[in-house]
Amino acid sequence: MTDPDRAAPGAGQESVWDYPRPPRMEHFDGRVRVVFAGTTIADTRAAKRVLETSHPPVYYIPPADIKMECLRPLERASWCEWKGSAQYFDVRMEDAVATAAAWAYPDPTAGFTELRDHVAFYAAPMDACYVNDERVAPQPGEFYGGWITANIVGPFKGEPGTRFW
Repeated sequence: MTDPDRAAPGAGQESVWDYPRPPRMEHFDGRVRVVFAGTTIADTRAAKRVLETSHPPVYYIPPADIKMECLRPLERASWCEWKGSAQYFDVRMEDAVATAAAWAYPDPTAGFTELRDHVAFYAAPMDACYVNDERVAPQPGEFYGGWITANIVGPFKGEPGTRFW
């Protein structure tokens, strides 16, 4: 695979084309927050971030730092060849509902056991998601859950014309 119109990273930036495949998980001690229906439902300095070629980082938040009462498990599941079977959640706050807006790996594969029960959120249906107080942009496409910040350059999987990357 060639890097399609790869953006050159500037000082302090990362290119998603330098991320590995299979993906790498790393500890992230910066601040990660999720706001839904006007309420901060997740706030942590103990996230894990997963980096995969052509994708912006996905942040997984430990359950201790999430208002877990806002998550309702669904029967929906998907399979990741690297991390295993994902469970999905509706995010609810009073009358506000974001359907299938979060997911976790209750029994991840050997290389990703530290993700067990950590929750990732799609940025688009949330009021806002933040990494180190910077509001993120959602990864393009309906399936992908990466968070784009100013220090991440693409192009990103999920943009038009990227289906077969």
